[in-house]
Amino acid sequence: MTLVYSTETGRIQPEPEKKVRRQGDGIIRIHKETKGRKGKGVSIIKGLDLDDAPLKLLAAELKKSCGCGGSLKDGEIEIQGDMREKLKQLLEKKGFVVKLAGS
Repeated sequence: MTLVYSTETGRIQPEPEKKVRRQGDGIIRIHKETKGRKGKGVSIIKGLDLDDAPLKLLAAELKKSCGCGGSLKDGEIEIQGDMREKLKQLLEKKGFVVKLAGS
């Protein structure tokens, strides 16, 4: 009799894949986007090389400073409305290099 091993059942589980964020060039870009939002504009902050916890805290602080809502999606912060100038000033005070992108 031959002993047969099966990989389909048992306690061995495959490791979940980790999402790898692309490392940026150190410059934070703030875009304005209205596509897919029924004409409503949002300011999207891209290029932040922060972990999830500090990114979440920064998003909350920016939303509070701007007095509007927003969300955190795939390492990008979305702030409701066209707040690009105000966001640029706030991020530059924190020591980030910021550029306004898009129209």
